[in-house]
Amino acid sequence: MNKKEINIHGFRHIEYKHESFSPDDMLQKSEAFYHWMDKRRSIREFSDQEVPKKVIENIIKTASTAPSGAHKQPWTFCAISNGNLKHQIRLAAEAEEKETYENRMGDRWKNDLAPMATDMHKPFLEIAPWIIVACKRAYEYEEDGSKRNNYYVNESVGLACGMLITAIHNAGLVTLTHTPSPMKFLTRLLKRPDNERAFLLLPVGYPKEPVFVPDLKRKELDQVAVFYE
Repeated sequence: MNKKEINIHGFRHIEYKHESFSPDDMLQKSEAFYHWMDKRRSIREFSDQEVPKKVIENIIKTASTAPSGAHKQPWTFCAISNGNLKHQIRLAAEAEEKETYENRMGDRWKNDLAPMATDMHKPFLEIAPWIIVACKRAYEYEEDGSKRNNYYVNESVGLACGMLITAIHNAGLVTLTHTPSPMKFLTRLLKRPDNERAFLLLPVGYPKEPVFVPDLKRKELDQVAVFYE
């Protein structure tokens, strides 16, 4: 059956088919999904077990369903499995992390990080079978070489990264949001164009077995939400 379509201000719009659920099913599905996502944890110790490229492709395609300002989709996801390139990324990231831990990071920051058992050494950047670097595209080039700005770039890429993390968890894999700062070295190593900037780095793979994570508690609902009824 062909989709219904109409013209609005000169642009083609197609009918959206929404899938609805009964109140009981909606409650069950929302609660089940919450409990599934509540199992998600940031992992710093990875297995080197291979992950099929097709799985990574599907994860990135899922992230790219995120909403974006004026539907400009101002992101590029760089997926890296090449061992030599991962080694170069680790060396450059650890150099920035060393500077951060020794000269940029205050005592409060270090104390806040203490429960995470993290430091300047990032072996997961080589061990994890994949690294995904999310890049934001501040502008695009027109055919005549002029620049066309994208809209709400940080917000749009942040939304896409949230969906990326959700897709990784849904696939039975784990990740870690890593932000070595500054990240200009990623633009250089990945040979990205000058309209792109690294936004977030995520190692992706299976967890090391066994793996241990901090015994942390998430905030209760009344600490993160306010309802006006």
